[in-house]
Amino acid sequence: MNWTDERVEKLKKLWSEGLSASQIAAQLGGVSRNAVIGKVHRLNLPGRAKAGGTQAAARPKRPAPATPRPSTFAARPVAARAVVRPTGNTIAKEEIDVDFEAQVETLPVPANGNNVVVPMSRRLELTQLTERTCKWPIGDPLNDDFHFCGNESPDNSPYCTYHQRLAYQPSAERRRMR
Repeated sequence: MNWTDERVEKLKKLWSEGLSASQIAAQLGGVSRNAVIGKVHRLNLPGRAKAGGTQAAARPKRPAPATPRPSTFAARPVAARAVVRPTGNTIAKEEIDVDFEAQVETLPVPANGNNVVVPMSRRLELTQLTERTCKWPIGDPLNDDFHFCGNESPDNSPYCTYHQRLAYQPSAERRRMR
C-alpha cells in the first residue's frame, strides 16, 4: 500500500477530528494501525484531538470554599504517651556507648573447648590455587595484600581443616556465638 496524496490528506483530516489510529486505519482500508501511527509521526502531526471536547468543558472545577467551615466540635485533649522503643537492632545514637579500644577481634572458638591452632597462610594468589589448596580469602579483594590461605585441604573440601570449622559451623553453635 502506498501513501498517495489523497490518502495522506484524508489521514490528516481524520487525525485532526480526533479519530484513533485504529479507526483511521479501518476507514482508509489496506493499512494497519501501526502504519497510521508511523505516518502521523513522520508527518509531525500534533497530538490527536480529543474526541468529545476538552476535559475542562466536560468537568468544571469545583470552586474553593470562600470561608472556612466553623468547627462545631471541641478538640480532644491529647494525653502524653510514653515513648516505647522496639526491641531489636533499632537504637538511638545517644544510647550507643562503645569503647573501640576495649574491643578485641576474636576468632570463633570451637564448642568442645580445645585450643585451636591458627595455621600460617601460604599467601597464594588466585592463579596459584589448586584442587588441594585452601581457597579461604584473606583481606580485601581491592587491596594489594589480598590473598588466599593456600594450606592443604582434605579431599572434597575447598578449605583447610581450620577454615572448615569457620565455614561449616553447626546451627546450634552459631546461635550460641551470637
